[in-house]
Amino acid sequence: MLKPIELRHRARAAGLHFLISLAIAALAAVLVLAVWYPGDYAVLSGGRSLFWLLVSVDVVMGPLLTLVVFDIRKPRAELVRDLAIIGVLQLAALLYGLSTVYQARPVALVFEVDRFRVVNAADVLMDELPQALPEYRQLPLTGPWLLSARESQPGDERLRSIELALKGFDLGQRPSYWQAYPLARARLLARSRPIAVLLEKHPQVSEELGRLLSRSGQAADGARFLPVVSRVDACAVVDRTGELLGFVRADGFF
Repeated sequence: MLKPIELRHRARAAGLHFLISLAIAALAAVLVLAVWYPGDYAVLSGGRSLFWLLVSVDVVMGPLLTLVVFDIRKPRAELVRDLAIIGVLQLAALLYGLSTVYQARPVALVFEVDRFRVVNAADVLMDELPQALPEYRQLPLTGPWLLSARESQPGDERLRSIELALKGFDLGQRPSYWQAYPLARARLLARSRPIAVLLEKHPQVSEELGRLLSRSGQAADGARFLPVVSRVDACAVVDRTGELLGFVRADGFF
């Protein structure tokens, strides 16, 4: 049975390890939530839930293992070895988790036909990346681009689009279709609907929508919306010129 003094030493070592882990987690939070998944994309792309799962496992695992193995009666070399192994395991788990979060990061918000799509790095048809416009051949690291997808040309290109769509690659996921967002504003506005339609279907978002419109200085009667394909139900809110104002959490496919 452990003596009280031994328990205190173990608790102190585990507490110190916890504080170190927490500091590292805070740095990782800046990278993930401020750089890779900025703003609403932490929710739209599932980055927040992925990150908290990663952090909760990593921050808890290391200190718990330290609590188990730390023993002042051990030879110093053996104790250092045990703690080093724990540190390596914890670092490996963190790096693996961060690589998973990195692969799932949003790289583009693309307007396609009648909706927006949040495109994650893992969703991109990478074979087409060399065919993209020069400015889109390297996926971004600091948040997604705002883009549109051009329309397919009749004939072989349209048939190819249908074939790839059946395999799970829609236009927004194909770099060869990416173009500047303003080029599709006329199509976007034609497909968008008045915000009053959204409020009639989802009155529960009126407060969230009010805050969004207030921040952007936009009147409700001039705002419009389109559905968003993402990890959660969401709608993109735009003004009468097609400028993106933000998002509200509601299913826009109705």
